[in-house]
Amino acid sequence: MRSYGMYDASRGLTLALAAALAGLALWGASEVGTQTTGRFWIAMAIVAAGGLVLALANHVGTWTKGLRMRISPSTFTLAFLPVLVCVGWILVATQPGSGWQEGRLDHWSNSIGILGLVQSIALWHGVLAFGFGLVLGLCFDGVPAPAVEEAPAYAGEAPVADRPPADEPVTAERRWSAARRGPTTAPPEDAPATEEPTRMRRRTPTR
Repeated sequence: MRSYGMYDASRGLTLALAAALAGLALWGASEVGTQTTGRFWIAMAIVAAGGLVLALANHVGTWTKGLRMRISPSTFTLAFLPVLVCVGWILVATQPGSGWQEGRLDHWSNSIGILGLVQSIALWHGVLAFGFGLVLGLCFDGVPAPAVEEAPAYAGEAPVADRPPADEPVTAERRWSAARRGPTTAPPEDAPATEEPTRMRRRTPTR
């Protein structure tokens, strides 16, 4: 059975480091506080960055596997955009003070009957921001890198696919070389020898 000891160890250390950075982000957000509108949004951005770091930790070693990181358009559209709308709505509607669009979204929530739900979920501002960053990071995945065609060793060399295999007989290799050079007057070495036809002399009729 193949051993994954080194891979598992490096992956575990990467996740531990990402968790430590996420915890550091939470501590930084608590130091900023949420007393004012400006501090509130700075703290939510720091918490969201912690969730993003934790999600991206799973893709740190993609280049060692011959992969490259890309963002999935379908996942971004179907998963992240709805989360963006819901989290943004709740955070804006329940931000401290009278911030940007706070009164309007609060009025809309009351009109469609979801104000109580919005206020209940808003008790977990930090969880919403952390999940927002986590979903954003999960929109990335690793895909195989595009293959790079090997250039010929020198000008005029045939592609690798057109060369004869190394284990074929020497005769086949000579035929391939002769076909590359084009038709010549001299026959290939492995061709059977043929006798040159003798020219028939025209006899002069005797009188």
